[in-house]
Amino acid sequence: MATLTTERKHVRRLRRMVAPARPPGVWMSLGNRIAIVFSAITLLAVGVLYLYVAPGLQTRLIDGKLASLGAVAERYSGPIAQTVGSTASRAAIQQMVDVASLRSGTRVLLLGVERASGERARFVKLADSSQPGSDAAVDYAASWQALRLGRRASGVDSTPSGILAEAAVPVRFFGHVARVIVYTSPTSDVVRSVATVRHEILVAGAIALALGLIGGYLTARWLQRRVGGLEQAAARVAAGDFSRPIPIDSRDELGQLAIAFNDMQRQLAQLETARKRFIATASHELRTPLFSLGGFVELLEDEDLDPQTRRRFLEQMSEQVERLRRLSIDLLDLSRLESGSLDLHPEPVDLSELARAVAAEFEPSLARHDSSLVLDLPDGLHALCEPVRVAQIVRALIDNALAHTAPGTNIFVSAQRHLATSRLTVADDGPGIDPEVLPRIFEPFFTADGSTGSGLGLAVAGELADRMDGSLKVFSVAGRTEFTLELPV
Repeated sequence: MATLTTERKHVRRLRRMVAPARPPGVWMSLGNRIAIVFSAITLLAVGVLYLYVAPGLQTRLIDGKLASLGAVAERYSGPIAQTVGSTASRAAIQQMVDVASLRSGTRVLLLGVERASGERARFVKLADSSQPGSDAAVDYAASWQALRLGRRASGVDSTPSGILAEAAVPVRFFGHVARVIVYTSPTSDVVRSVATVRHEILVAGAIALALGLIGGYLTARWLQRRVGGLEQAAARVAAGDFSRPIPIDSRDELGQLAIAFNDMQRQLAQLETARKRFIATASHELRTPLFSLGGFVELLEDEDLDPQTRRRFLEQMSEQVERLRRLSIDLLDLSRLESGSLDLHPEPVDLSELARAVAAEFEPSLARHDSSLVLDLPDGLHALCEPVRVAQIVRALIDNALAHTAPGTNIFVSAQRHLATSRLTVADDGPGIDPEVLPRIFEPFFTADGSTGSGLGLAVAGELADRMDGSLKVFSVAGRTEFTLELPV
């Protein structure tokens, strides 16, 4: 009963682990967040235009108006300045002021400077293009600045009728400023223009905000559907379904992600197939020698066995033990290579001498196979590699040639120098490899002709060659198969 309760708890825990995640809240969904980001960017842009660009535009327009007013003052003040100290009548001076006003398109005033001992200087209006009959004192900020500095001055001044742009030109007489000519122009046109710009900014901002909300929401919904497709595909892959790839509907980042996901799904499907094939192959490869050993053990328990039969059984048991040993070594090497935990230490090695030593190990196998091994190995052919692993590769190639060719087939081992590499070739004059299966012969657990091998020897050999900065290539036609190992010098 306790065991059943424990299993039920374990099942409930697994269900909680694989239960689908709760959908995100309204404000946390991808569509809403993108729409909010679009809106915030639009509001920020409108705010910058309204609070920074528009005031700056008004300042620049007023500065431009002041510069234009100063140029006008310099251009039309000459005739008026020449009347200082002359016998020109007041009517003639007023006429000159009116002409300057008409030509410049501004209001022009001629101010006289009165100084009394111990008192502050004051201005007296001598002529005015707008109010010629008024003699009241006037007070303009630009005129005081021109009087104080003794040179042309400009600025803005607030009046009951609005903000005025002013330019004042001082006129000297015997070293002192005796007159000041003032040009004024209202800035109401600038204010109206800036107000219009601000209004247009607000209208355009409202339209942009609405378009940003709609466009952001639609874009987000489109992206959400595509991301949702990826999420569903990931859930299918997590459940072990590799049969439905994601449709590729674009070449953008999500399209590239879908391509990468499909590639990952294809590789996972291949790994799953390889895993199942490994389980089946390993089970078969391990079960056969184990059952065989068990049978031999039972037979050896028979006390009536003659010595010759007992010796034959022991030899067969030794072959099965060797088969198990090689299978376990291949599995361990492949696991270490795939995990990256196999350390290699390359060193200069005499490749010809190593190949001769390995070939000598196959004399009994060659005799049983009724085959001959032809060596063409020049002396002093060196390569940078790990000798133990190169010997393992050569053993795998010779063993593969013996396993997949008919008795009496000749096997050739040759070596040569090619550019900056040394090449070691194991060839046979067997029937060759089927072109359809040739690209797969370096896959783990793949056997081309249904042989009893584990399909690990060539896979491990290829991985070892790559780890030593070399390569293992195959060429096969009817009557000739060559495996070439290339290693750096």
